[in-house]
Amino acid sequence: MTNILITGASSGIGAALANAYSMPGNHLVLCGRNRERLAASAEHCRAHGALVEEACFDITRFDQMVAALKTADEQNPIDIAILNAGLGGSVPRQRAAQDVAGTIAMSAVNFTAPLVAANLLAQRMAERGAGRIVLMGSVAGFFPLPMAPAYSATKAGLARFADALRLRLAHTGVGVTLVSPGFIDTPMSQGLKQPRPFLMAPDKAAAIIARQIARGARHLIVPWQFAMVYGAAKLIPAALIRAALQRLLRTG
Repeated sequence: MTNILITGASSGIGAALANAYSMPGNHLVLCGRNRERLAASAEHCRAHGALVEEACFDITRFDQMVAALKTADEQNPIDIAILNAGLGGSVPRQRAAQDVAGTIAMSAVNFTAPLVAANLLAQRMAERGAGRIVLMGSVAGFFPLPMAPAYSATKAGLARFADALRLRLAHTGVGVTLVSPGFIDTPMSQGLKQPRPFLMAPDKAAAIIARQIARGARHLIVPWQFAMVYGAAKLIPAALIRAALQRLLRTG
């Protein structure tokens, strides 16, 4: 039996990943804050043969999250922890910068919560000598996006944390995978007004992600076209990239 925990499992990539892992032999702990959507996701997974538990909490309530993760790991030691929950959004054109409440919420959901959860579970996995932490970054972390500075920053920070944690855990038997999605057809990306090149269906993305996690991938960029974009960007002077991003901000 493989024990898999997924945060943000009630919609988007999280729900698609839950579906990808919903098969006999897998025990899923699905976490989310919307009880109705979480129950629907869990029921779908049960129908496909997985054993499923639901953990409904708000990950910005760190005490609740820590308690829920400890309970889940004590009852069934977690083999794979997919810390997927995220908050997107860009700054409205009429504002110079993101509002304070939005900045706090985005930082808590996208950065602080996954760091707390990853450190908690990595310690417990290391004591057992096995496990995998999966962090959901974004291609937005590769670039200084002026239309979404806070979002870009949280994902860049998460990428650096993934690298550091991987080095820290190198000799413990615990692996770390960073997933950097581009545009996936989820409610988060559907709310964007900017173009969404290489848009991918969430089920297709989830299947690729699950396959690469099983292979022990260190870093996965999906869709693959964004890996090409990232590689090409390394060869372009930073000043040109900044100019292109500023032009996109003015025309977007």
